[in-house]
Amino acid sequence: MAGRLMALSEESRLRLLLNAVQDYAIYLLEPDGIVASWNPGAQRFKGYTADEIVGQHFSRFYTDEDRASGLPARALATAAAEGKFEAEGWRVRKDGSRFWTHVVIDAVRDDAGALIGFAKITRDITERREAELALRESEQRFRVLIQGVRDYAIYMLDPDGRVTNWNSGAEAIKGYRAEEIVGEHFSRFYTKADRAAGEPERALAIARGEGRFEKEAIRVRKSGEEFWAHIVIDAIHDESGKLTGYAKVTRDITEKKCAQAELEASREARVQGQKLEAIGRLTGGVAHDFNNLLTVIRSSADLLKRADLAEEKRVRYVDAIAETADRAAALTGQLLAFARRQPLQPERFAVADRVRTMTDLIGSTVGTTIRLELALADDLAWVEVDPNQLETAILNLVVNARDAMPDGGTLTIAARNVDRVPAVRGHAAASGRFVAIEVADTGGGIDAETLSRVFEPFFTTKAINKGTGLGLSQVYGFAKQSGGEVSVGSEPGKGARFAIYLPQVDPGEPQVAVPGDAVAHEPTLPRRRVLLVEDNEIVGRFALGLFRELGQDATLATGAAAAIAEVEAADGGFDLVFSDIVMPGVNGIDLARELRRRWPSLRIALTSGYSHVLAQEGSHGFDLIRKPYSLPELTAMLRRPALVD
Repeated sequence: MAGRLMALSEESRLRLLLNAVQDYAIYLLEPDGIVASWNPGAQRFKGYTADEIVGQHFSRFYTDEDRASGLPARALATAAAEGKFEAEGWRVRKDGSRFWTHVVIDAVRDDAGALIGFAKITRDITERREAELALRESEQRFRVLIQGVRDYAIYMLDPDGRVTNWNSGAEAIKGYRAEEIVGEHFSRFYTKADRAAGEPERALAIARGEGRFEKEAIRVRKSGEEFWAHIVIDAIHDESGKLTGYAKVTRDITEKKCAQAELEASREARVQGQKLEAIGRLTGGVAHDFNNLLTVIRSSADLLKRADLAEEKRVRYVDAIAETADRAAALTGQLLAFARRQPLQPERFAVADRVRTMTDLIGSTVGTTIRLELALADDLAWVEVDPNQLETAILNLVVNARDAMPDGGTLTIAARNVDRVPAVRGHAAASGRFVAIEVADTGGGIDAETLSRVFEPFFTTKAINKGTGLGLSQVYGFAKQSGGEVSVGSEPGKGARFAIYLPQVDPGEPQVAVPGDAVAHEPTLPRRRVLLVEDNEIVGRFALGLFRELGQDATLATGAAAAIAEVEAADGGFDLVFSDIVMPGVNGIDLARELRRRWPSLRIALTSGYSHVLAQEGSHGFDLIRKPYSLPELTAMLRRPALVD
């Protein structure tokens, strides 16, 4: 059964179709341009009803300018001659407002081919045109912006890395004009070495995979000149996610790099100057203190040469020499501690116990005008450090605090477990298990300038002969060499707080060290064959005399090679090899290792007043006696059980 539309005549169906179209003005013109029909779409956006417009000339829809130029007539003539006229342009509504249209005029002919009129279709595309104009203006503004940028090279690459456009900044920085570089591969901006290493391909691969590539590197201008560049490459994808190319931005940072280099050179020069100043201060301090000590020793030695010297004076001068030698040894020990070259003898012990045993000594050091307070945590951990050096460090801090409170005050010694060392002297904070030992005073405090220099050797704010300037240096060196840190906090008028951070260890059996002078020299000391290894002839001859004074059969070797030759000649028959550590060529530790490998039962002892190997790695299981050593110390070493019959 046919539908209702099919039942209508073709003319009726066509009329229904035209009347149903609302978005297009579709109407007929007579050959002379008179409107012959009018659909609802024409009425909707042109504003005329059919009764108002049918029979009128279609030129009334044109602007005055277009009518004056004869555009309506040309449009009909073109359609008549070519069968079709198509254009975009302004048209006028009934109310006088303008709108932008897309117009198509087709010639209508009868079966004999005679022109009987025109079919005209008009569409309102004002919104589309405005959007296109806005986009065009935006693109133009962007193009002007990009071209106006001269400090950055901004250009596009296709997916293969070929340049597709070029801004004025790119020309200014790289030297190429657009016509010289568009279509060329961007790798020509790289150095030969970078091209050979595949850097251009790697940059695009990273941008493609990660969306962005950024780097500072050397690039090459057209002239061949190299320059420092900051480069950013961004991958560009279309709406479907397909890679369409890359956006590349390059900035010339040569001046910035040069400025950084000059700043770094200036900083290094300043640091070097500070180092030289510190070395000068250190040298002057050492010379001053040792000249004072040598004055006592030399004067005492000269007085001992007098034939008429009374016995009591002879004893006094000998004691003065011995006491001054001990002070010199203590001075060098403080210097080595600051330099972290002091051989340490670490022991494992409870910090709380060690601090409590020092209470009486600390009390007598600070005097009665200063109140001493202890704040030791109940769960305070153990450490493994040199106990003598720790006590020295604490006493140095105590003395420093005492001198900061000449009119009395409160000295607080606290200790607690911490899991973090704060950032100090430009070093980042460190996590770990530490024991923090704090010494705080209520004195006048320290200003910022002084605070930055308190750990420098021989730097002191105290009066002449009131301090060596090495106390805090020893604290610093001991903490650093023990794997810890030291910090200080203070403000003028608010006292000062020093903290030593030492790594925690698991508790163990406390070790008890036997001082070297605990055993006095005895005439009945067994006679042994001793090989003394010392490269300094003066020290070697003097030490040889010491061993012989102790009744030992001593032989001197001036180096590792000579020592091995002596042991080989004796077929390992020495009872003891006593070697210095710091020697040219093979050092004492390497010599000891070789002797132990070849003669396992041979007893070996080492000595040194300074050794970076010993300070960093320990004595490797060998006996150690520090220089300057004394007769009681040598006696104790010779009488140890391993050497007794």
